[in-house]
Amino acid sequence: MKLSTKISVCILVKNAQDTIKECLESLQGFDEIILLDNQSSDDTLKIANEFKNKFGNLRIYSSEFIGFGPLKNLAINYASNDWIFSIDSDEVLELSALKELESLELNSNNIYAMPRKNLYKGEWIKACGWHPDFVLRLFNKTKTKFNSNFVHESLEVGNLNVVKLKNGLRHYAYDNISVLIDKMQKYSTLWAKQNRYKSSTMASAVLHGGWKFIRDYFFKSGFMYGYKGFVISFCNALGAFFKYAKLYELNHQMPSVSLVVTTYNNEKYLEQVLKSIESLDYLPNEVLIADDGSGKNTANLISKFKQNF
Repeated sequence: MKLSTKISVCILVKNAQDTIKECLESLQGFDEIILLDNQSSDDTLKIANEFKNKFGNLRIYSSEFIGFGPLKNLAINYASNDWIFSIDSDEVLELSALKELESLELNSNNIYAMPRKNLYKGEWIKACGWHPDFVLRLFNKTKTKFNSNFVHESLEVGNLNVVKLKNGLRHYAYDNISVLIDKMQKYSTLWAKQNRYKSSTMASAVLHGGWKFIRDYFFKSGFMYGYKGFVISFCNALGAFFKYAKLYELNHQMPSVSLVVTTYNNEKYLEQVLKSIESLDYLPNEVLIADDGSGKNTANLISKFKQNF
């Protein structure tokens, strides 16, 4: 099925060999596909290039990681059409959604949101904060773009209308606990870096993590899905805890400092300066003496301090 409106699909990929083929095959009804690779080391690009032999309008680019928001905007810049459909490499557009898109009269003042089925080990999880899950995916790039967030990026809605569609995406969220933990670690680290210098305490980390588990497992019905619901809720809680715990550590780590001391034939004052540096609670990583041609006395003084400094 081919869409009558020219729409460019934009996909970010990194090591998505297990899902990229099914993702790409669900997108053949679009005018073009922009695939922006983030230094994949598996067979992702091999699979993409094999698909390109069947779908000539697939264009492949690469970039180092500059943050998810900036990466998505970079992919949009490569697109030749104004209408953009954004999809992740672990998502598949369902045929019913493609048919619904064909029936739409697109309005550039609208952003179209799609429902997403989040799967864990192949099972659609309608709990743990994973459902309902509407994601903004179809928009006109002359009206909006993604924000510059490193993680948890989103479209800038502004005065645009959000229209919810009936059909949407199948999301292969996680296949096992290891993948869930790896992603939690990666995203919590990026979130902490993105929010550096915002206030955080270990107490707030514990509170966020504890409340997240209670909410997702009990109030969001995670208990209805057996061990899967428990694992998802627990990892969600760990993610919340580590976001604020990592932010706390980041805000309290000592900076790397080099201290430069200038001198010229003034051993008395140089000695006082070096003694004051020695008495600091936190020493600089290195102390550099910038000497402008002093005599032997300065050299001897520096050698003396070097023994115990």
